[in-house]
Amino acid sequence: MTMFGYNVLGFGTGGTGTPFTATGGTITYSGGYTIHSFTSDGTFTPAIDGSVEYLVVAGGGGGGRDTYYGSGGGAGGYLTATGFAVAATGLTVTIGAGGIGNSGGGGTGTGTNGGNSVFSTITAIGGGGGVTQYQAGIVGGSGSGGGGHSASVNVGGAGTAGQGNAGGSFVNTGTQLGGSGGGGAGSAGSGNSGKNGGTGGAGLQSSINGTATYYSAGAGGTKGYPSGTNGANGTGWADAANLGHGGGATTQTNGSSGIVIIRYPT
Repeated sequence: MTMFGYNVLGFGTGGTGTPFTATGGTITYSGGYTIHSFTSDGTFTPAIDGSVEYLVVAGGGGGGRDTYYGSGGGAGGYLTATGFAVAATGLTVTIGAGGIGNSGGGGTGTGTNGGNSVFSTITAIGGGGGVTQYQAGIVGGSGSGGGGHSASVNVGGAGTAGQGNAGGSFVNTGTQLGGSGGGGAGSAGSGNSGKNGGTGGAGLQSSINGTATYYSAGAGGTKGYPSGTNGANGTGWADAANLGHGGGATTQTNGSSGIVIIRYPT
């Protein structure tokens, strides 16, 4: 086990009393922890064997159509744990890009899935890309919502177990109806309410970087034609990079990129 940055069993490799240190990413210090934040691809290299805490967030899915009927992108997968064993070797870190949304607002516009984020053997799955009218949501870390207008079934895309939730499923009560919200790490997206777009699923909050921050929220769906209201983005959603939020069908085209944060006692 490790305590205060030292390997208690022998105080470091070979009983030398060597503290646990590592290189890679942007290094900061907070609350007695050394924190390595990766917002681009890199390598985390411990000086000795030990254990760390991690947060791995994938890129969010791009939003669907941005005028009417579109669904919110699903959030990037969210994975966190403590006591993760690491060896004294270079460990790969990959940051998932945000999915590209439909920029033109056309009737066939569909966002792409976010990219996966990786730390060592841990992989968070990118969020599902938002869709437009008559289309089912796309599977991802969290799934995107089902598209609007009218259809017997426009189900939300499924989320990945342990990483996120499903997008909302379209509720058919007429024609030219709103789209559904994308799923978030904290909750599923909701379906439309008539011409009103559905709400995105909530994100999850983490203080691993020393500041309470929401990650992996789903985006709201777009209103129907010609009236209605756009769906609200999920709790914690913010138009910022490296948070893993799904791309809004109404206010943000692309999903936000992911992040990997690793910390251990200083």
